[in-house]
Amino acid sequence: MGFYENNENPYEIRRMNIRDFQDRYVTIHVSENMDDKVNEKAREIENTGVKYKDACHVACAILSKCDYFLTTDDRLLKYQCDEVSLMNPVDFIKLLDV
Repeated sequence: MGFYENNENPYEIRRMNIRDFQDRYVTIHVSENMDDKVNEKAREIENTGVKYKDACHVACAILSKCDYFLTTDDRLLKYQCDEVSLMNPVDFIKLLDV
């Protein structure tokens, strides 16, 4: 989902910077054969009021067994679950600084 969504970004410089970040740091991805599981989990998350694209991102993080999902989206940060910890990047850095 992240690669597709980035391709939809109308700002070329942002698109290139995000692609560079993905190329350097993305080590796990949810392949197309997981579509059904992603959609099922995303719909479950979406039912709590999260937008579908955001729900897909969180679903992928859950299915990839991520410990943390970092976002600056205040509405998305309101969603909480036991499967992954949603955090603001600043709070995550503070957590690491302990």
